[in-house]
Amino acid sequence: MNVRTEHKAGPRQWLGLAVLLLPTMMLTADLGVLWLATPFLTADLRPSSAEFLWIIDIYGFMTAGFLVVMGTLGDRIGRRRLLLAGAATYLVVELVMVASAYAASPGLLIGARAVLGVAGAAILPSTLSLISTMFTDPRQRTRAISLWATALALGVGLGPVFGGLLLANLWWGLVFLIGAPVMLLVLAAGPVLLPEYRDRAAGRLDLTSVAMFLLGILPIVYAVKRIAEHGWRPAVVLAGLAGVVFFVLFVRRQNRLRSPLLDLRLFADRSFTGALTMLFLAMMALNSVEYLIPQFLQLFGGLDPVAAGLWLLPSAAAFLLGSQLTPLLVRRLRPAYVITLGALVSLAGYLLAVGAASPLAAAVAATVIMLGVGPISVLGTELAVRAAPPQKAGSAAAAGQTAYDLGLAMGIAITGSFAVAVYRDEIATTLPPGVPDAARDSLGSAIGVAEALPSPLAGRLVAAAKDAFLCGFSAAAAVSAGLAVLVIAVVLITLRHVRAASAPDEATEPEMAAP
Repeated sequence: MNVRTEHKAGPRQWLGLAVLLLPTMMLTADLGVLWLATPFLTADLRPSSAEFLWIIDIYGFMTAGFLVVMGTLGDRIGRRRLLLAGAATYLVVELVMVASAYAASPGLLIGARAVLGVAGAAILPSTLSLISTMFTDPRQRTRAISLWATALALGVGLGPVFGGLLLANLWWGLVFLIGAPVMLLVLAAGPVLLPEYRDRAAGRLDLTSVAMFLLGILPIVYAVKRIAEHGWRPAVVLAGLAGVVFFVLFVRRQNRLRSPLLDLRLFADRSFTGALTMLFLAMMALNSVEYLIPQFLQLFGGLDPVAAGLWLLPSAAAFLLGSQLTPLLVRRLRPAYVITLGALVSLAGYLLAVGAASPLAAAVAATVIMLGVGPISVLGTELAVRAAPPQKAGSAAAAGQTAYDLGLAMGIAITGSFAVAVYRDEIATTLPPGVPDAARDSLGSAIGVAEALPSPLAGRLVAAAKDAFLCGFSAAAAVSAGLAVLVIAVVLITLRHVRAASAPDEATEPEMAAP
C-alpha cells in the first residue's frame, strides 16, 4: 500500500541518521587508509605491480558489481536486515585482512578485500534507502541526503589522517581494523534506532540476471587493467569480449522480465543518464590522482605517515567546505551550473598536479581538487534519484551509487595502470645495471630493493625511480584533467534544464511506500 506521509523527523530519526552516516564515511575512509599504508604494504608483502593494483581496487570493483544486486535483495529481505548482515560480514573480514597482513600473503589480502567489497555493497544502498524512509519531509530529506553524500566522500579525505595517526604508533596491519568500532556501533544501535523497510510487492530475485551482470562487469574490468599494463594480448581481449557478450545478454533479459534486476527504462531519461555519466567520470578523475598523492608525499617526498596525513587534512576540510556550500549555491543557480563550477575548480587542481614536484605542491593540488569535487558528490546521486519515477527511486539510488563506486575503481584501474606503464617505460631507460627486475614494478619496490644495495648504486636507483614515478603521476593528472573537461561537457548537455529541488514548478514529492 502506498501512503503519503510527510512529517518532521524527531530526535530518534536524527540519531538514526548518525548511525547511518558513520559506516557510509568509513567505507570510503578505508580507501584513504590503505593508500597511506601502501609503502608498508609493499615493503612487507612484496606484491607485484598487478597484485598491488588488485589490492587497492578489488574492493571498489566488487562493491560496484554487487550494488544493484544488494539493492534488489534489500527490497525483499529488509533494508535494515541487509545493513546489519553487511556490517557483521565487514567486521569479520577486517579480522581476516589483519591475519593476511601478518602472514604476508597478497593473495589472501586480495580475496579478503573482495569479500569486503560485497559487504560494502550490502551497506551502502541500505543506508540511502533507510534515509528516504526515515525522512519524509522534503526539506529534511534533502538535507539528510546531502549529509549522506558528504559523509561518503569525506571519508576519502579523512582516511589518510586517521591512517597516519595509526601508522605512527601501531603495526601497519592494524589499520584494517579502523572500521571495527563503527560496525560494532551499527550492530548495537541499528535494531533500536533504524526502522525496517521491505517491499512486499517486489518480485523474486533473478539469479540468472545476477550471474550475467557479474560475468559482464568483472571480465571487462580485468581486460581494462591487463591491457593498460601489458598491451593487447589475445587472452585479455577475449576476456573483454566475453564480458561485452554477457552484458548484451543481461540487457536483453532485463527487458523481458517483469521484475528486472535493473530497470533499463530509467536510462531513457536524459537527466538520469547524464547524472550517472557525470558521476562516473568525475569519480574516475578523482581517484586517478588521489590514490597516488599519499605515495607522492611518503615515497617521493619522504614524509612519515603522520606528516603525510596532516598534509592531506586541508583537502578534507576543502571537501567539507565545497559540499556544505552546495545547498546554498543551488538556491541561486541551477544544479548543472553548480556542478560545472565545481568541475572547473577540480580541473585547476588537476592541472596543478601535472606540474607538482614537491609535497607542498601535491597537497595544494589535492586541496583544490577536493574543493571542486564537493558539489559533484553531493548533487550527483540526488539528481539521478530525482530523475527517476517515484516507484523506481530505490533502483535509481543503486544505479547512482554503482556509477560512483565504479568510477572510483576504474580511476585506479585505468590511470593507475597507465601510471605504472609510464613508470616502467621511464625507469627502463635509466635503471642502473645490476639492479634486480623487481625495481621496475613501482617506486615502493625500487626503494625496497635499494635497501639491500651498496650506497652509491642505491642512491642512483632511488633517484631514477623517483623521476619515473613523477612522470607517471603527471601523466595520471593529465588524464584526470581531460576527464574533468568531459564532466563539464556532459553536465551542460544533459543537465542544464534541471531546476533546483526547491523550485516552485517542481513536481510534488513522491509517495513513500509504507514498510
